[in-house]
Amino acid sequence: MTTEKKESLLEFPCDFPIKVMGATQDGFADAIVALLREFDAEFDAATVEMRPSSTGKYLGLTVTVRAHSKAHLDDIYRALTGHPMVKVVL
Repeated sequence: MTTEKKESLLEFPCDFPIKVMGATQDGFADAIVALLREFDAEFDAATVEMRPSSTGKYLGLTVTVRAHSKAHLDDIYRALTGHPMVKVVL
């Protein structure tokens, strides 16, 4: 019996939601959209969902990216986590 080990449970290309959190500040959402457009020129800023924290100190964004491969998705995560305005990426 042979089993084929898949590198990922995802089938690419796929739409993949990512949560990005940072301090509430002018330009945060725009900076994240600009970063995502480096990976997908057609990323639609109108699809970004924004939720402020209960105290208003932080802003959570849910962005849905079009991932073409596991490596592409990994590159997006690395760019987001390395951005100076980003505190957490889930």
